[in-house]
Amino acid sequence: MTAHPPDRGRQFRSGQPAKGLWSAIAAAPFHRMLDRIDARLEMGAIEAWLPDGSYRILGGRGAGPVAEVEIRNWRALVRLARSGSVGWYEGWAAHDWTSPDPVPLFDLFMRNGRTLGKTARARGLSRLAKRIGHWLRDNSPRRARRNIAFHYDLGNAFYAEWLDETMTYSSALFQEPIRPDEELAYAQLNKVRALLDRLELKPDQHLLEIGCGWGTLADIAADEYGANVTALTLSQEQQAHALELNRCNAAAGRVRIELRDYRDVAEQYDAVASVEMVEAVGQRWWPTYLQTIARALKAGGRAAIQYIAIDDDLFEAYAASADFIQTYIFPGGMLISESRFRREAEKAGLEWADQRNFGLHYAETLKRWRERFDEAAAQGRLPAGFDQRFIELWRYYLMYCEGGFRGSGIWVAQVTLTKPA
Repeated sequence: MTAHPPDRGRQFRSGQPAKGLWSAIAAAPFHRMLDRIDARLEMGAIEAWLPDGSYRILGGRGAGPVAEVEIRNWRALVRLARSGSVGWYEGWAAHDWTSPDPVPLFDLFMRNGRTLGKTARARGLSRLAKRIGHWLRDNSPRRARRNIAFHYDLGNAFYAEWLDETMTYSSALFQEPIRPDEELAYAQLNKVRALLDRLELKPDQHLLEIGCGWGTLADIAADEYGANVTALTLSQEQQAHALELNRCNAAAGRVRIELRDYRDVAEQYDAVASVEMVEAVGQRWWPTYLQTIARALKAGGRAAIQYIAIDDDLFEAYAASADFIQTYIFPGGMLISESRFRREAEKAGLEWADQRNFGLHYAETLKRWRERFDEAAAQGRLPAGFDQRFIELWRYYLMYCEGGFRGSGIWVAQVTLTKPA
């Protein structure tokens, strides 16, 4: 959608009654904050209905999404100024603001991330507290298992209601142009095969998968590529499902699903695969993760990884605190800075090649997941124990991520890492 020119007189036609002097005085600091946001929006626009009865358009100078927001309580802006994306979510949960579709708003915030700067990020004591909290959730060998359980052990029955039948919880790879009639499961299998094709596997070669999810990649690697697979996870729920899915290959000794930390790998393999695992590693452990891959690969071996990265220009501010995702969804998680991560890969002796970015494919994947999640919630198919507040949190999470990928400040990519012969 393209932003239209600002209509800064529209509030006089909104039918809202004029507010009193004291109300105007109380609202003045919030309008100044909105002025600062307005000045820094280079792309897209926000149509905002405000608690004092006024209507404003912020931005509108360049092409981009148009977001509609009703701020019901000025407290929403206080939360945003103090706690960034965490506060903005908490304002949503408290009904301080609402929108008929928050995705364009999240898109717009990401699209303008460089010019907005610290406007929508935690600051002061709030930032310090969040940074300390994130540090306490560091993915040490002891803590990593708890961090993974926090998210992935919500239960297989929960994920089965809104993931596709492959139980694949990472970006799909659609045919281009992306079409709404392409089945999500087909696009997920296309992603898995695109990653495995990078490895040039030969029958009976041994593949290590770091972070195996619910076991689909291991199953395809064994059935279609003839590989022997050792797949690692820290989630008991995922291990149980992956063992069931790979039952026949496990019985034949072709697939092993192990509850094991990647740092404990001592054996060597012909190839390594890892799909969106590095986001659960954390910046401190990037060198260890990459050194583990290098050590695990035989000379001449290949690793194929799929990862989520954030724009280098945004990384420092992002890494200085903890955002909504790290606080509420993925404890200990962190998107990678592609340039920093690549340098660590090269330090570990791995050659970086054939990178392919496909961020809009993740936006489409997240849209499909949200549609399926909304349908499951509306029909009462989610397992017992998930209350309305959790349902709204999860829905917000899916919309937040979709907007981020649409705004291009984050993206997903596949890359091949080769250990020289």
